[in-house]
Amino acid sequence: MTKPEITAIIPVYNDRVSLEIAIPRSIEMLKTITNDFEIIVAEDGSNDGSADFVREYATRDVRLRLFHSDNRLGRGKALNRAILDAKGTIVCYYDVDLATDMRHLPELIATIRNGAAISTGSRLMPASDIVRTNGREIASRSYNLLVRLFLGSRVFDHQCGFKGFNKALIIPILPKIKSDHWFWDTEILVRAQRKGYTVAEFPVHWRAGKGTTVKIKDIFEMGSSILRLWWQVHVQKN
Repeated sequence: MTKPEITAIIPVYNDRVSLEIAIPRSIEMLKTITNDFEIIVAEDGSNDGSADFVREYATRDVRLRLFHSDNRLGRGKALNRAILDAKGTIVCYYDVDLATDMRHLPELIATIRNGAAISTGSRLMPASDIVRTNGREIASRSYNLLVRLFLGSRVFDHQCGFKGFNKALIIPILPKIKSDHWFWDTEILVRAQRKGYTVAEFPVHWRAGKGTTVKIKDIFEMGSSILRLWWQVHVQKN
């Protein structure tokens, strides 16, 4: 296999059923963009057979790679690990439930090809088409408002699990990221903007996935994470 242009990363924790759809759909969509791609499943301590499913699938398609961890690393660390080992010059990741419509994948990649350091889907732009409960909508808008207010971000939606990266540009940022879990998305966007990188945001068609692993405690933890990152970048200057 030649060195791929694109590495697509799918973070996974006990998502065997979703993988059965996400892997073939990923291959189908990536083939419309390039013949030079790989898929990394960043499987983080699952106990539902997710790793075994990926291993078996990889025997039939060498473009698929498994990154398995016996112990739970946390979503952020799992993504860092996969990005560092990615062979593509363009790296993207998306949630395994495919909540963001995969028809947006060509745009995600094209935005990086056209010079952006990071491209990200947005559920909060006027043209976005989303379906989720009112409670989650209010929580999301409140959270993103706080990020913009306290951390000076110009992005509308920091937590959409659909992002693309110029690998060479973001590698220097990864060691600075302290978040092991959900706040990783926000932190990389904030740090990239502070470095002067172009972050391109575009509206997406998004439907809330079943069995989301985001819990109420995650919301409180992300609130404290906003304050911690503010302290790091404004007081500690790192």
